[in-house]
Amino acid sequence: MSASAEQKFLIEGPAGPLEVVVTRADNPNAVAIICHPNPVQGGTLQNKVVHTLMRAARDCGATTVRFNFRGVGRSGGEHTGGPGEIDDCMAVIDWARQQLGEAPLWLMGFSFGGYVAAAAARQLRLWPAKLILIAPSVEKQDFAELLPFPGPALVVQGETDEVVAPGAVYQLLENQPQVELVRFADTGHFFHGKLTELKDAVQAGLG
Repeated sequence: MSASAEQKFLIEGPAGPLEVVVTRADNPNAVAIICHPNPVQGGTLQNKVVHTLMRAARDCGATTVRFNFRGVGRSGGEHTGGPGEIDDCMAVIDWARQQLGEAPLWLMGFSFGGYVAAAAARQLRLWPAKLILIAPSVEKQDFAELLPFPGPALVVQGETDEVVAPGAVYQLLENQPQVELVRFADTGHFFHGKLTELKDAVQAGLG
């Protein structure tokens, strides 16, 4: 995939413009929308795990859409800690359907973005074809209220995560019937040294 396939947009969002980066597939089999981690901790669409999700989805044939939540980069508005960012995600989904066609939706997120992706999935009329959550924030946001999921999800969690407590993720999600939980041994929150393995795990979940 050439760099020329990457396009940048400012689209209309609920709190001002939203900065969007689209990487187009030639004949996409899906549209993958990817939510970044908490901007309070420096999360943006350029995050390495977000890039890994993008590459995994792209290499599985999807057109990918990364975007900055409100108040991040060129996106207008201010961080709300969840509700506004869910609205941002829904706006990006609506835009993608209008601009990129009706291909199946893959919804993906890392950390805070994992919560946002799951919450957005719950608001959709149809559950996304794929929901991929990497180290989802289950304690700082009320993730439990989203359960049980009405459709399948893949959750990948590092066992030595220093930001999201692995035990909290396991307690909440490992017995959920729709959730496939993959544990990464000796792996912290940002998957340092494990991004290749993470990409492989995500691609297996998309296959």
